[in-house]
Amino acid sequence: MVKETTYYDVLGVKPSCTADELKKAYRKLALKYHPDKNPNEGEKFKQISQAYEVLSNPEKRRIYDQGGEQALKEGGMGSNGFSSPMDIFDMFFGQAFGGRGGPRARRDRRGKDVIHQLSVSLEELYKGAVRKLALQKNVICDKCEGRGGKKGAVEPCPTCRGTGMQVQVQQIGPGMIQQIQTMCGECRGQGERINPKDRCKNCQGKKTVRDRKILEVHVDQGMVDGQKIVFNGEGDQEPGLEPGDIIIVLDEKEHEVFKRSGNDLIMRMHIELVESLCGFQKVIRTLDDRDLVITAIPGEVTKHGDVKCILNEGMPQYKNPFEKGRLIIQFLVNFPSSIAPEVVPQLENCLPPRPEIMIPDNAEECLLIDLDPEQEARRREYKNAYEEDEASHGPSRVQCATH
Repeated sequence: MVKETTYYDVLGVKPSCTADELKKAYRKLALKYHPDKNPNEGEKFKQISQAYEVLSNPEKRRIYDQGGEQALKEGGMGSNGFSSPMDIFDMFFGQAFGGRGGPRARRDRRGKDVIHQLSVSLEELYKGAVRKLALQKNVICDKCEGRGGKKGAVEPCPTCRGTGMQVQVQQIGPGMIQQIQTMCGECRGQGERINPKDRCKNCQGKKTVRDRKILEVHVDQGMVDGQKIVFNGEGDQEPGLEPGDIIIVLDEKEHEVFKRSGNDLIMRMHIELVESLCGFQKVIRTLDDRDLVITAIPGEVTKHGDVKCILNEGMPQYKNPFEKGRLIIQFLVNFPSSIAPEVVPQLENCLPPRPEIMIPDNAEECLLIDLDPEQEARRREYKNAYEEDEASHGPSRVQCATH
C-alpha cells in the first residue's frame, strides 16, 4: 500500500499501474489540458506534468510510494526537476509540438501549433482510411489585409509608445521600490491603436476572422496509437507571423476481439471441452472482413491456455503494408460446471485411466468448498492494514521487575 495517492489521482491511474498505463494517461491528459488548447488550465497542466515526472522515474516513484511528497523533498529528489511543465511535454511529444529546443528566432516568427486528437478504430489502422475533419481557425482578414482598419488609421499607442508593455513602480518598503512590467491596457499589448471610426467592419479591428477548414486526414495502414499527422502551415494565422501547424494525434479505440501488440494481433478464443479433446474447426473474421478457418485435427488435444499463431495475419507494417505481423490466439476451454453421474463410466472408458492412489489407514476425510475471491481480497487488505499499524507503533517495550 502507498502512503499518498495524490499523483496517481491527478493522472487517473491506480497505484499498481504499469509504465505503459502511466504514459497513456499522461499523453491523453497533457493533450487535453495543453495551454495551446486550454489557456485557462495552466495549473492543471502543471499538476499533470509534475505527477508524471515523479511516477515515471522508478526511484522517485519508490520514494513517493513509501513516504509521499514530503519524502521526496527530504531525500533531495524534489518533483520540480524540470524547469517547466513544457520540458516534459516537449520531451514526450518532440519538436512537432512547438518544442522549445529550436532556435528562439524561429519560434518568435511562428504562430502556435494547433493540436487535435482523432479517435480511430483498429479496422481503420489495419485497412487505412481517409477522415474529414472540420476545424475552426483564425485567418487574416481579407477586407483590411490584416491591418485592422483603413490605411493610415493605425498609429502607435501613445500610452506604451508602441511597446505593448507598461512599467508600474510600487513602493514595497522605506526606500525600496519595485518595478513591474505589465501588458498595456490601452492597446492590449498590440503596441498600436485604431480609432473606432476607422476600424474594419469585417474583423472589428482584430485583424483576423474565424474560418471553417475541412482537412482530409489520411490514416495509413499500420499507423500506431499516438502517431502524429502534421499539416504544415495550417494553424491559426496572425499578421507578421508564419502560421503554425495543425497536428493530428491518433487515438486508437479498443477493439472487442483483437488487441494490438506492435505488428501482432492477439485474441482469445473460447472452446468447449469436447473441442479441446476431440478437435474443432473455427472461423475468424479478420479486420478487413475476410474469413479464416483454423482446424485442430481429432486426437490433437488443445489445453486450456495454449497459445498458437497464424503467420502474416497480424497488423500491416507502416510504409510496408504487404508485410504483416502474426495473429496470436490463446485458447480458453469452457469446462462444464457438472456432469451427470450416469455418463461418468462412459467418460472413464474413453479417457486415460486415473492414477492409482494409496490412502493410508489414518487419513482424514476433508470437505472441499468454493473460495470466494472477493472475500479473500478483503481478508488480505485487513491483514496488510493490521501489519502496517503494528509496524508504525513499533515493538512493545514492557519491562518486568523481579524481586
